[in-house]
Amino acid sequence: MYALPRWCVRASFADMTLVRSISTLSLVFILYFSTSGGAFSTETLVASVGPGMALGILVLVPMFYSIPEILIVGELASMLPLEGGYYRWVQRAFGPFWAFQNGWLTWMYSLVDMAIYPKLFVTYLAWFAPHLPPWGVWVVGLVVIWGATAINLAGAARVGRSSIFAGTFIIAGFVAISIAALAHATHVPWRPFSAPGHAGAGGLAVGLSIALWNYIGWDNASTVQGEVKDATRSYPRALAITLPLVAAGYLVPLLATLSATDWTTWTEGGWPAIALASGGVLGPLFAAWVALAGMVSALALFNALLLAYSRIPFVMATDGLLPAALARTDARGTPRVAVLSAAVCYSVFVLLPFGGLVVADVLLYSLALMLELGSLLALRVREPALRGAFRIPLGTGAVAVLALLPFSVLVLVVVLSFADGEYGLPAVTGAAVAIALGPLCYAFARRHARDAGVTDPA
Repeated sequence: MYALPRWCVRASFADMTLVRSISTLSLVFILYFSTSGGAFSTETLVASVGPGMALGILVLVPMFYSIPEILIVGELASMLPLEGGYYRWVQRAFGPFWAFQNGWLTWMYSLVDMAIYPKLFVTYLAWFAPHLPPWGVWVVGLVVIWGATAINLAGAARVGRSSIFAGTFIIAGFVAISIAALAHATHVPWRPFSAPGHAGAGGLAVGLSIALWNYIGWDNASTVQGEVKDATRSYPRALAITLPLVAAGYLVPLLATLSATDWTTWTEGGWPAIALASGGVLGPLFAAWVALAGMVSALALFNALLLAYSRIPFVMATDGLLPAALARTDARGTPRVAVLSAAVCYSVFVLLPFGGLVVADVLLYSLALMLELGSLLALRVREPALRGAFRIPLGTGAVAVLALLPFSVLVLVVVLSFADGEYGLPAVTGAAVAIALGPLCYAFARRHARDAGVTDPA
């Protein structure tokens, strides 16, 4: 059995003071914005592959990807409800080297992830201000980043409360649009099944890629478990609530609006136009509501993910692998330096074009998730008595089969996407560079720890 070295435990408790301020309801909405944020981007899915295929994929992906991952993440989170979440799970199962690789891969794909949300904010801002100059887009992006940073610096409880308000506003908007659209329904929403030219593997690749982005990230919020009330029970409960909320948040608006509009007019960022077309006399009001909701969603997504991602350098610093300043917390239990450092990194990377690296992001996430899924299997074999409030009612062999389902979906998406010459080569190159840097950075981090007088007696 691998146990944390004494220097790790000493750093973990001497340099940080965490406050358990996140309730189950707050965690539900933090998870909601770690994976979804509303029906935004589903219009792109419909426009790309057609109504029937889009709806089918949005039903199948949670069955074969989300449910298995949620069960495994739920058991791990209940078993080891520690700050750092998946980083600590991998550390307990496989040791510090692989834990560092897991954290490194997470940080690498977060640089791509976090560049998306300020641009998404601008997409919906265009409904109100359609002619922003390039410098205006950049300024708005920085406002989103540092607005979310200000909320994070106010503490995890503030992030949770703001996520509840944002999620309620977004969900209410899509419910209102759905009710209005049903009053103007004229046809079944799932015909035609596929868009012209997207009936084969190419359509499946596009559809799975987009749908996966809408269901990925159930492990993200585990990194703040040291700040969750009754964490061993709260995380599994929150997962069980959030998945149906997310799935319904996609399917209900799509079923209603597809039955009342011409799907061939749908475009990326087109939810305000869809609301306008399906809302009747209230269309202009609903269009403004959903455009504002898109902006709120982008900010809330960045806000929740900054909370989650900033805890990775924080816990690495408590292990002596990053500068000690990153492990300091303020009176609210907030790792201010870690949050600010993450915000600075994202402010730089938001200026760079990442379109060709989205597949690399999926590949890096796949590798990180593989380590996490493997952690449960290793811990069940090595430490059978290690249990939390929730445990999958299956044997270890059956859990291994369960773990293969989400990983197989990720591998399928990556393989199909690599067939696209436009994105395949940049993806492979970007992912290969990131993976190769991981062991080098670990060696450098270990040297930094030794120079700082932090040694691993093991």
